[in-house]
Amino acid sequence: MKPIIFILLYLSTFSLFAQNNYTKVIPKNNVIPSYYLEVTYDKTVHLIFPSGISYIDLGSSNIIAGKAEGAENVVRVKAAVKDFTEETNFSVITDEGSFYSFIVNYSKEPEKLNIEMKNFLHNDKLTNRPENSMEVQLSELGNESPQAVQMAMEKIYKTNRKKVKRVNSNQFGIEFQLRGIFSHNGLVFLHTEIKNTSDIPFDIDFLVFKIVDKKVVKRTAIQETIIEPVRAYNYLTSVKGKEAESTVFAFKKFTIPDKKQLVVELFEKDGGRHQRFIIKNGDLAKAYSVKKL
Repeated sequence: MKPIIFILLYLSTFSLFAQNNYTKVIPKNNVIPSYYLEVTYDKTVHLIFPSGISYIDLGSSNIIAGKAEGAENVVRVKAAVKDFTEETNFSVITDEGSFYSFIVNYSKEPEKLNIEMKNFLHNDKLTNRPENSMEVQLSELGNESPQAVQMAMEKIYKTNRKKVKRVNSNQFGIEFQLRGIFSHNGLVFLHTEIKNTSDIPFDIDFLVFKIVDKKVVKRTAIQETIIEPVRAYNYLTSVKGKEAESTVFAFKKFTIPDKKQLVVELFEKDGGRHQRFIIKNGDLAKAYSVKKL
C-alpha cells in the first residue's frame, strides 16, 4: 500500500510543480482597470463615447445594454432585474479601437445617469485615448489599427495640394471632384470635395461607390459591384451656399477589373442636383503613399 501512496504523492507534487512552471501571474500593468457603474430598474444610464460603438458584451442577464436609437456613440444601460445583488460587468469597443470595461452594481438611486466618456481622454494628442483602453484590431481595417487609420485620414484631409486632375462633375452650381487617391498598409483612401457655388444649401441624401462595366447595354444588379467605405473622415450631410467641404473615405484594398470603371455618384436630398464622376484603373494605379505626405 505504501508504494501506491508514494506514487500518488509524487504525481501530486509533480502536478503542482508543472502548474508553477506553465502558468504566470498577470502583471498589474497589463490589467485594464474598470469603471464603476450603478444601474437601476426604473431609470436608464447613458454613456456617451468619443466615437461609434462596434461591440458590447454583458457579463450577465441582470443588465441590458445597447446603442441608443439614432446615435452611434451612445450606450444605454439599465437593470433587467430589480434589486439584483450579484456584481456584474460589461465591455464596450469603439470604432476607434478603444476598449472600455465597467463593473456594475444595483442601486435604487444611481448618482450618475449621464456620463461623457470623452472626459477620460489623455491631453496628449498623440495618445488621445482612454486611460483604460487597449488598441483593438478591427477586422474591417485589416492589419492597421483604428488610431493609425484615423491619423492617416486626418493627414490626407489637411493636404492642400490636389493630387488628381480632371476627375470631377460640375453642374447646377455644384462641383463634385476627386482631390486625391492614397494608399497605406492595404487600405485605399479617396479624398473628395464638394464646392457649392450657388446660394442654395446642398443637402446630401447619399453617396455611392460602384464598379460597373464601361459599356453597359442593360443596367442589372450583376453588372454593378458596390464597394463600401470602412471609415469616413468629416462625413458631410450638407454644404452651405458659397462654401466648400471635403471628405476622406477609407476602403479595403480593391482593384478595378479590365473593361470596368469606378463610378462615384452623389445624390441631393429632395433635389435634382445629382453629381457623378468616374475613376479609371490608371487613376487608381497612381495612388499616392500616405507616408510621403
